[in-house]
Amino acid sequence: MSNSYFRFKQFTINQDKCAMKVGTDGCLLGGWFNTTGCKRILDIGCGSGLIALMAAQRCNAWITGIEIDNEAAVQATENVNNSPWKERIEVINCDAFEFTSADLFDTIVSNPPYFVNSLKCDDTSRTLARHSDSLDSNGFFNIADRLLTSTGRIAIIIPTDIFIEWQQSAESNGFKATRITYVKTTPRKAAKRVLAEFTRTDQSTQNIQEQTLILENSPGKYTCEAKEILRDFYLKITQ
Repeated sequence: MSNSYFRFKQFTINQDKCAMKVGTDGCLLGGWFNTTGCKRILDIGCGSGLIALMAAQRCNAWITGIEIDNEAAVQATENVNNSPWKERIEVINCDAFEFTSADLFDTIVSNPPYFVNSLKCDDTSRTLARHSDSLDSNGFFNIADRLLTSTGRIAIIIPTDIFIEWQQSAESNGFKATRITYVKTTPRKAAKRVLAEFTRTDQSTQNIQEQTLILENSPGKYTCEAKEILRDFYLKITQ
């Protein structure tokens, strides 16, 4: 791995033009979200194209990534074009609020901006990638409501301390959490992230599936559950 690129088993992410680099959050979401039966996937805020490429490796869906930052969109396009799945992934440089599509998506996935109260940096691209001023929780679910099929799914990863806010925004826009995974780096640490799947409220007939995912039993030693999510992607996970 280098700061300018990250090599996976079947593709490489070049990221020297991207404000936000490959991280555990994106990799977990890309390997966790449900791709069963997916035909059209939308990645909101696709950045370097990481999650779109992970999705392409996992299923045969047509995938659209939208990214507001021009340089990140250019790099995502380059990463897609260098991958085995370039024929069924498109990257569009646009604001999510302005994006329209003739066809709805059965899955929307996003590692959204969420550092609402943190100090903004001078780098405009990094600020866009990290802060939710331009895409807050209510705005996100409003966009999802417009672009998702009636039976579609939404998958996100966010910090635990703002999960209730996102749940409330989901419910106010007609969505309900159906699957929640709390992510802990080690057994003794508190969960810092939440992987969450939502469907439209009128489609949510089952009880919420809740579980906890522990990433490492000890430093550098992934748990079996983490390996199950990341095995097909990380070079260092061989079994």
